[in-house]
Amino acid sequence: MSVQEIEAAISELPPDQLAALAEWFDEYRADEWDRQIEADAKAGRLDALVRDARADIAAGRTRPLP
Repeated sequence: MSVQEIEAAISELPPDQLAALAEWFDEYRADEWDRQIEADAKAGRLDALVRDARADIAAGRTRPLP
């Protein structure tokens, strides 16, 4: 199925089904983001950010969230 076919099918959905699809797609994208972050963390691609954050905390360069 092509993107154009999917777009055409979506444009024909009634409002309640379009809302259900939108909710599903939002959850799908969030889950995909979580999987990517997890993969990046396991691969060590976030290690430098963690070290920088810990250094900032240790040096007192942070403030509590409101």
